[in-house]
Amino acid sequence: MEEYDVVVVGSGPAGSTAARFAAEKARVLLVDKNREIGSPKRCGEGLTIEAFRDLDIPLDKRFINKEIYGSVVHSPGGRKIEMKYDEPAGYIIERKIFDKFLAAEASRKGVRVLADAYATLNTVNGRIVGVRLRHQGEINDINAKVVIAADGVESQIARKAGINTTLKPGDIDSCFEYEMSDIDICDQDMISAYLGKKNAPGGYVWIFPKDDDRANVGVGVRGGEEKTAKYYLDRFIKSRPGLDKGSILEVNVGCIPVGAPLKQLVKDNLMVVGDAARQVNPIHAGGIHNAMLAGKIAGSAAAKAIDSKDMSILNRYEQKWNSTKGKQLEKTLRIKYFMDKLSDEDMDYLADIWDGRDLINISEGNRGVALKKITKHPKLLTLLKNFV
Repeated sequence: MEEYDVVVVGSGPAGSTAARFAAEKARVLLVDKNREIGSPKRCGEGLTIEAFRDLDIPLDKRFINKEIYGSVVHSPGGRKIEMKYDEPAGYIIERKIFDKFLAAEASRKGVRVLADAYATLNTVNGRIVGVRLRHQGEINDINAKVVIAADGVESQIARKAGINTTLKPGDIDSCFEYEMSDIDICDQDMISAYLGKKNAPGGYVWIFPKDDDRANVGVGVRGGEEKTAKYYLDRFIKSRPGLDKGSILEVNVGCIPVGAPLKQLVKDNLMVVGDAARQVNPIHAGGIHNAMLAGKIAGSAAAKAIDSKDMSILNRYEQKWNSTKGKQLEKTLRIKYFMDKLSDEDMDYLADIWDGRDLINISEGNRGVALKKITKHPKLLTLLKNFV
């Protein structure tokens, strides 16, 4: 039987970052159920420049496809809100390479990394003692003082520990994406989003350029809709000259949690990070930056707990997250609920009165200035009374 101070289940951005920071003071094992870390990808692959700065990640050409200078949001009626900067605001990355890079960085800090390793939680008399690992046909029990669940939206580790991770259909976006080539991209250094119930009820269609004629083209649709996400994406592509004749290099499907983030992030000696903790922006469904920030906080707390032999330090992760980023996500969620009630005509109205700065504030949960602009619209004002 092997023993580690910390076992991290899931080697996405949250898990690899948590393992990297935990390794500063602890013996760490990082496991992933997939045979290849980073695959399959479930992501549009956009990442803001702040993420690189906050996590001290190099701008490595191996996983950066394209510099992005802003975004263009299209209303249902075709109105556009543009946010453009003079310098890169972010990058379209290659997730399969990026995730491997993060896992390799963790290994260079002393973390042992195992792919093709399926983990289940081990408990004795209700106490978490580690994981049971099935790795390439062999089953081994791994003892650990701390377990970090970074196993995605379908997290079984957190659920087995007794944390309620249940999501309603409306709190999940069903996503379908093609990586396409030989297509016409109008805004080659911008990401594009198309709103509207006809395009994507409860979500949006995105075009994230990876080259001048290659892009991730995908859609997120609220769970529980009668039509599938693939239906909405195929219909959108067929309606767009320049996309409809493109080639499909890759197909990706998955779900993104866009409901309330978990409040309980720590239970005994277990912590939950990333999609497993619903640490996703509910408006644009971006989660990589949040996942890595949560991983850093959780991993650092684990390292301090191991070093001091005081497991109560793990609770600092939950306290710090809920009082900062968690609070911001809750504000953003309230805006999402308001936006979900809007008709396509309402969205066109907002596109006339909002500018790029308003959209940035909205996406970050800062509603004040942007929402004041809608008070002259009677219907929106009625909705706003329930919102505020």
